Amino acid sequence: MRLDKYLKVSRLIKRRTIANAACDGEKILVNERIARASYEVKIGDKIEINLGSKKLKIEVLSINEHVKKEIANAMYKLIY
Repeated sequence: MRLDKYLKVSRLIKRRTIANAACDGEKILVNERIARASYEVKIGDKIEINLGSKKLKIEVLSINEHVKKEIANAMYKLIY
C-alpha cells in the first residue's frame, strides 16, 4: 500500500491529499529516511510524522485496505 493511502486509512492524517503534501514537503520519514507518497509501506516500517506541533513515531503492525475507525489504531503501535 502506498504511504499516503496508509496514513489516511490508519487515520494518522485526515485526508490523502494532506498526506501527499506532507510527503512532498519532506515531513514524513520512513525508517529514518525522507519518504515519497509512492513508498510501499511494509509491516515493521517505522514512520515518523512531523506536522507542526504534531510529532508522532509509529511502527506499522498491519496493512488493510479498509478499516473501521474504531479499530484503525490497531494498524500501528506508537513509539516514543
